[in-house]
Amino acid sequence: MNKHKFIKIPALATAVSLAIVFAACNANINTSSSSSESVSETVATTTEETTESTTEVTETQNALITEADITINEEITSSADSEHVIEASGETASYSNIKVTKTGDSDSGDEADFYGDNSAVFATDGATLTLSNVVVDTDGKHANAVFSYGEGTTVNISDSVITTSGNCSGGIMTTGGGTMNATNLNIHTTGNSSAAIRSDRGGGTVNVTGGSYVTEGKGSPAIYSTADITVSDATLESTVSEGIVVEGKNSVTLNNVDLIADNNQKNSDKSSVYKAVMIYQSMSGDASVGMAEFTMTDGSITNKNGDIFYVNNTVATITLENVEIVNQDAEGIFLRAEAAGWGSEGKNGGKVNLYLTNQTLEGDIAVDDISALNMYLTSGTTYTGTINGDNEGEVYVEIESGSKWVLTGDSYVTSLTCDADAIDLNGHTLYVGGTAYSAGSTSTGEAIVLSTSSSEGQGSQGGAPGDKPGDPPSGERPDKPGEGNDGPGDGSEPPPKPEE
Repeated sequence: MNKHKFIKIPALATAVSLAIVFAACNANINTSSSSSESVSETVATTTEETTESTTEVTETQNALITEADITINEEITSSADSEHVIEASGETASYSNIKVTKTGDSDSGDEADFYGDNSAVFATDGATLTLSNVVVDTDGKHANAVFSYGEGTTVNISDSVITTSGNCSGGIMTTGGGTMNATNLNIHTTGNSSAAIRSDRGGGTVNVTGGSYVTEGKGSPAIYSTADITVSDATLESTVSEGIVVEGKNSVTLNNVDLIADNNQKNSDKSSVYKAVMIYQSMSGDASVGMAEFTMTDGSITNKNGDIFYVNNTVATITLENVEIVNQDAEGIFLRAEAAGWGSEGKNGGKVNLYLTNQTLEGDIAVDDISALNMYLTSGTTYTGTINGDNEGEVYVEIESGSKWVLTGDSYVTSLTCDADAIDLNGHTLYVGGTAYSAGSTSTGEAIVLSTSSSEGQGSQGGAPGDKPGDPPSGERPDKPGEGNDGPGDGSEPPPKPEE
């Protein structure tokens, strides 16, 4: 690993909480200009200094902290390329009430995005770094704000404000199996390929509670996941990119989160579809092949342009329970599973298990001829829409007693399980295995077996030596030139990724 310069200051206080995020970066992109912050400020409820209650704790976590709320006792800066302002390596360290300012660039995309080069605050080699009431501001190419790298490394960050304005500069980032725990953060990024919550090669674990996470750049979702990321009681907003991207065998879990997405610009020509949530496998070598998972309980999704969910070149499980879903685009649909520019042609469809619990939602579902869907309606769910209206893909629908499907157009499924009162044809025709369904009849069918074989054997562009689809990326740094076998990690740029 490069010997980075770093500055340490005396520990001022300890903080309790963790935060994580990192996402892969497209190196060949144009610099985006900063725009005014579009985050609406939430005013914290004032409470007397009496006995702490659960209500007071909840109010504190949900209040949007600003830089004006933080008392700064010391400011530290770095303007050198490839340098950290703070580095914790194999140690336990705590900082609070400081402002960290980072300028300077990294010209090595993989060094920065995979291994933390040029990040403002960097923890590695099993360190435990605790940050509270800090302000981190970066303005440089590949200048991630707070970075946790490597197994055994943990960053805990709380009640802090993070702003990044350069391209490829995420808010919180985790790679190589690191851990990030974050509580009540205000993160705002304006550069391209700069997710607020990011992860990349080797993944890790990210836990986020409370706060606001806003992005304004192209290819900058609020969350880009090649890790296991859980966010609770927070607001996520993307004003240009998808709201959330999950790549490969990784996950995003949202609990009582409000997601607002306005995907109106593209970072790739591999898909023409705008969407709020994208689940895919890029085959770049940064994420293992396998089941991707998106789970959301309570909260809301507000989509301003395009579709709600888009699945391509992977198998995915989408689980929704009591989530309010609003699509403001009348032409957008609820779910699209289809082939796109990632993966091998003819084998790169989307395969989806969709579980809807206590849901009321509207929107069509499209499944192309190399894609498949298993859809389960439970606990009083009412779904209104057309499924597989073009009669292309394989579809299984199972409707638990008390749930209902209301058709808005002719629909085609391969197999169906339902009670007599589960389907309202609403003047349309439902075809089951090619035969028209009779209103008021019961049906028993079988789910479709979904596998990840469609992505296997495609090669692994940009993967570490020895990596191939199906093998988890190690996250370990390859040898540098002159130190062993040259390969990815030698300072060259990684291949472009889709929206991050």
